Amino acid sequence: MKNLKILLATFVIGLGLLSFTTMNDEKHASRHEKIDSKGYEVGDEAADFKLKNIDGKMVSLSDFKTAKGFIVVFTCNHCPYAKKYEDRIVELDKKFKNQGYPVVAINPNDPNVQPEDGYQQMIERAKQKGFTFPYLVDEGQKIYPQYGATKTPHVFLLQKENGKNIVKYIGAIDNNYDNPNDVSEYYVQDAVNALLKGESVKMSKTVAIGCTIKVKK
Repeated sequence: MKNLKILLATFVIGLGLLSFTTMNDEKHASRHEKIDSKGYEVGDEAADFKLKNIDGKMVSLSDFKTAKGFIVVFTCNHCPYAKKYEDRIVELDKKFKNQGYPVVAINPNDPNVQPEDGYQQMIERAKQKGFTFPYLVDEGQKIYPQYGATKTPHVFLLQKENGKNIVKYIGAIDNNYDNPNDVSEYYVQDAVNALLKGESVKMSKTVAIGCTIKVKK
């Protein structure tokens, strides 16, 4: 009888410890999920992706064999801020693509929420504005949360280091969305120029100004 009581007590204690451990594991996992959901910080390794371009082909960062890095821009058709920056995004690509830093644009919006950001509309917009870079659709909205994009436009400047894409700058393109003639700080341009010179980026993070990403309801 005494042995039975000891066995029962041991079982209860073991069950309690198992429950405590499981709860701690769940809290630990939950904490990591929250951290991961914030997206990338400067210095993080950015994951590659495979997304459909406006020409129907699938595009990955790994396709750009000679690139030194990438100007990844989350943007869209309908947003007034994104429209203001379209010409400047084209200029960034023209300026830096041949130097190893091409623009890769991604539309993160759900077209059911914002029909102007549908795939066919993307094709038409790219043709109209003369896009010189891939304009990809984030089908299923899986990529923008990984990066931590919250606005359109939102830039993530990446640099290739030992086979990895390392985040070097996050934020806005410059400090005046409304008028390119009134820009006094060229965040992305200055960051890429610094990397090309082998220097560190002085202004590595700014606040992205734009429209909120339209998420599937």
